[in-house]
Amino acid sequence: MLEKLVIYDSVFGNTAQVAQAIGEALGNTPVKQVKDVQPADLEALKVLFVGSPTRAFRPTPATMSFLKGLQRGALSGVIAAAFDTRIPFNRAEPAFLRLMIRLFGYADTKITKALKKAGASLPLEPAGFGVMDTEGPLIEGELERAKAWQRK
Repeated sequence: MLEKLVIYDSVFGNTAQVAQAIGEALGNTPVKQVKDVQPADLEALKVLFVGSPTRAFRPTPATMSFLKGLQRGALSGVIAAAFDTRIPFNRAEPAFLRLMIRLFGYADTKITKALKKAGASLPLEPAGFGVMDTEGPLIEGELERAKAWQRK
């Protein structure tokens, strides 16, 4: 039975890198792709991190399916945190895109909401880790930032 777990989905490998960095920083905590998570993996958990790339302002379909499958209260007593990878917003973006980001947010927002609904406690603010372009790579320093973030 696992006490700590990092669950992620990744399209181009960037979110996988962040998940691995978090797992290492948590003392070599198991890291599983969302499609490989079994119900038994969640039974004795105390700490859970869930991450996804942001795709069309939301987590991947596999991540959403996993989150929707969590029963209310399934994560009661679990300390959890949400993260995503994203192209960072900047003030030079067109006004329409800035509005869309304000309205719909990033994947971390939806992950956080689902984790709360499942009963998890989320003392750590969700985090977004930047990629240079749609396929990456990660912005320099983001893996170190991920390790530092989980320590909070």
